[in-house]
Amino acid sequence: METASFHLDMWDSDVVESVRHKLGELTDLHGLKRIFKDARKDKGQDDFLGNVVLHLKDLHCWNDRWYQLEPQTETYPNRGQCHLQFLLTHKKRATTSSRTQPSYIVHRHLLQQLVSYEILQHQAGSIAWDGELSRHASTVLYLHATQKDLSDFHQVIVRWLAYSKLYQSLEFNSNCLLHQITSIEYQWVQERLRPEQKAEVAESFQSLLTYGVSLIRRYRIIFPLSVPRSTERLQSLLRVLVQMCKMKAFHELCTPSPNLPHMVSTALKSGTTEWFHMKKQHLKPMVKSMEENGKALSRLLLEVLGDLQQCQKIWNRFFISTLKLNLFSIAYLELERLVAEHVQEQLREVNSSMSKPTAESLFQLYMNLQELYRMKDFLPKRDGPLALNNFHQWFKEGVPQWLQKAYTIALERAQRAVQMDQLTPFGEHNKHSTSTVDLSTCYAQIVKTWQQLNWPDPEEAFMIMVKLVEDMCRIALMYCRLIKGRAEALSLHKQNEGEEANRLCIVVNNIKQLRLLILKLPSQLDWVQLEQLTAAVIDRQQIQHTLHNQLDSTISCLDHEVQEVVQTLATKLEKGIARHIQELSSSNDTREAEDSVIPLMKFLESELQYLNEHLVQENFKSLLTLLWHHTLAVLSAAMGQQVPSAQCYKKLHCALKSLELCFHAEGCGLPLEMLHTAAFQSLETRLDLCSATSRKLIQKYFSNRIQQQLDASSEKYGAVTIKALYCPSEQKLHVEVLNAVNLIPLDSNGSSDPFVQLTLEPRHEFPEVVARATQCKRNELHPLFDEAFDFLIPAEKCLQEGACLLLTVFDYDMLGANDLEGEAFFPLCHLPGLNTDEGPADAGRVPQTRLPLTHPKPTGDEILQLLESRKADKEAQAFVKLRKQRAKQSKETE
Repeated sequence: METASFHLDMWDSDVVESVRHKLGELTDLHGLKRIFKDARKDKGQDDFLGNVVLHLKDLHCWNDRWYQLEPQTETYPNRGQCHLQFLLTHKKRATTSSRTQPSYIVHRHLLQQLVSYEILQHQAGSIAWDGELSRHASTVLYLHATQKDLSDFHQVIVRWLAYSKLYQSLEFNSNCLLHQITSIEYQWVQERLRPEQKAEVAESFQSLLTYGVSLIRRYRIIFPLSVPRSTERLQSLLRVLVQMCKMKAFHELCTPSPNLPHMVSTALKSGTTEWFHMKKQHLKPMVKSMEENGKALSRLLLEVLGDLQQCQKIWNRFFISTLKLNLFSIAYLELERLVAEHVQEQLREVNSSMSKPTAESLFQLYMNLQELYRMKDFLPKRDGPLALNNFHQWFKEGVPQWLQKAYTIALERAQRAVQMDQLTPFGEHNKHSTSTVDLSTCYAQIVKTWQQLNWPDPEEAFMIMVKLVEDMCRIALMYCRLIKGRAEALSLHKQNEGEEANRLCIVVNNIKQLRLLILKLPSQLDWVQLEQLTAAVIDRQQIQHTLHNQLDSTISCLDHEVQEVVQTLATKLEKGIARHIQELSSSNDTREAEDSVIPLMKFLESELQYLNEHLVQENFKSLLTLLWHHTLAVLSAAMGQQVPSAQCYKKLHCALKSLELCFHAEGCGLPLEMLHTAAFQSLETRLDLCSATSRKLIQKYFSNRIQQQLDASSEKYGAVTIKALYCPSEQKLHVEVLNAVNLIPLDSNGSSDPFVQLTLEPRHEFPEVVARATQCKRNELHPLFDEAFDFLIPAEKCLQEGACLLLTVFDYDMLGANDLEGEAFFPLCHLPGLNTDEGPADAGRVPQTRLPLTHPKPTGDEILQLLESRKADKEAQAFVKLRKQRAKQSKETE
């Protein structure tokens, strides 16, 4: 019953004792109190210790444990524990089965019924049974085994017989069998079984072995990967079979013992053959035609490839780890043979005049066979040739049509790409248009075709390569013609000159992009490997002649096309450059040269910036090269006209320098070595000579002043003493201003406030050297300066004509301009230490140099008059102005 329970009370027994006996045990006052307490109780009343209440439904057939005594109260929080053992049996034994059959057979039938029920219950709930019986079933089996006196060994045998038989009809985890095998192996004693029991166990072994091998033979169907835990189920079955064949019981009862690996290998071969024929029948086309047969073959090959990949990646490790069998090797050798036979049988119907659809279907079949053949690399070892060796020869007749199809598809796609191209940049960071993207895809597809063919025969592979390169070169030349025509067609509808130039830039960039695609072909098609493979049958010169020369010829054609379009763009700019240079050479305005070239530079910078934004860098530099040569020619022609004025030469020289900077563009344009050609250097020399007349006169002026100083016989304006030397290692001029003597008093107090200014002349030779000055000495006509100065100048500058150190002595005037005391010239070519052959000069041994002071002539100097006459020469006029100011500073009258 659901509410039935087992009730146990535990008491402390109270035995009646005489008062005399108790008084005899009295020892203290506490004992006396205990006697009075007992006297008040009824005689013989026991003490309650606790109870245990258990529901019968919760008890098992065999229980052995400790139970807590109840109830727990504040007075008795822990009443202790009680140890109980339960053994539930029943006395009713007489049944029909027990009277007619042995007990272990009845026990097996009972177990089979219970197991079948458990499996069906789990299948209904979509949960795989793990082999564990329910609590009720375990109780029933235990009770039956107990009352029939079945030993543990016989119970194990019964469970094996029941489970192994049920496994062949019902689906459950084979690990249950593995557990029974382990139990039998642990308890096996053959003599404990009767002959009929031994025969039954042996038959169970053979039956399970046969059934298990049949499952392995059909493992593709029985254990599909689409069903969860299929791999675990197959692995478990393999382990059961392996462990069963290793059992002592198996070897003793099943004589001779079968060879499990051989049985499984044979089963796998036959199962693979059955699976192939089943797939072949399933994929058999409804319509009998070569095209449909080719498609069916391709689908069959895909199924075979998929199966072999599963064998190699998934199933193989289970068979190797358990049986030391290479499943992939068994399946591959069998399927490769079957595929070869079936494909050859189908291809016998194809003749040399195969149709285009047939050729297309065979190409997919060829690639699938190629992939199947490549899987041979996963075989551990091979004995003898494979059936698919030289399979490429079966498709030799279809190769020309395959190549023609690849060319036709690429050609049509390139034509459509040009027709759709609007010649606008493709993307924000690209300077070519959409057609080059499609063209790149076309080439990539042809390259992929070559890689897919992977033709093994070297000589035939070379001929295929020649055809592919020829086709790609034809597409390239066709594209150039079409894209130029597309630009012309768009220009008919849009007459904007700027848009036309933009389209021409896109055409150049597209052709240049095509050129890059062509140049990548040798690496993409792996010509190096092809040369190595064909070295024995194809001469190297023949490869050079047929492949490299053809490619070089196409590159030359593309370069010519680019050059033509770039020349068209350059011609538009050449007209503007020639116009501005002509204006420079023929103008008579007196503007500065730098100002005069501004219109030319603005025009050129604007145009070049536009082209730089629309042309790729390489094409832009090609355009710059053309423009540079043209610009030099225009400048040279401008100089060959009527004799220009000095100002005109100045403008042309300034224009040349400005153009040089413009075309160099701070390193982003043409490099200087490309700009400084022989024509440029010749033109620069001519312009320098024409514009350097004033500088030559200035150098002559200082040479004359130095000579005049050397010829002076008196120190009318006083003298200045210095020490000067040159340090070659540091490229430094060292000057010590020691003193000045006999200066002319220029102040009203009869004295002067002198200081010395040091400059290097002529200024155009030392443009970066700043003037230096000594301290001012108050009220001195014989000042002692004793100051040193250093000037960083190269040695070659000191050897130039007229190069000198100009020492100007001024009388400091606080309110007005400083008055000139005089000036002295020290020629730099006489510097100690300048001549490296004499060795470095010693500052301590350099002699002092006393230089007489002179005054410039206010009038009458012929060189100054010549310089003054060069009105258009800015540098000449600036020098004359400076010398006139120096003359005005002199208070001395001639």
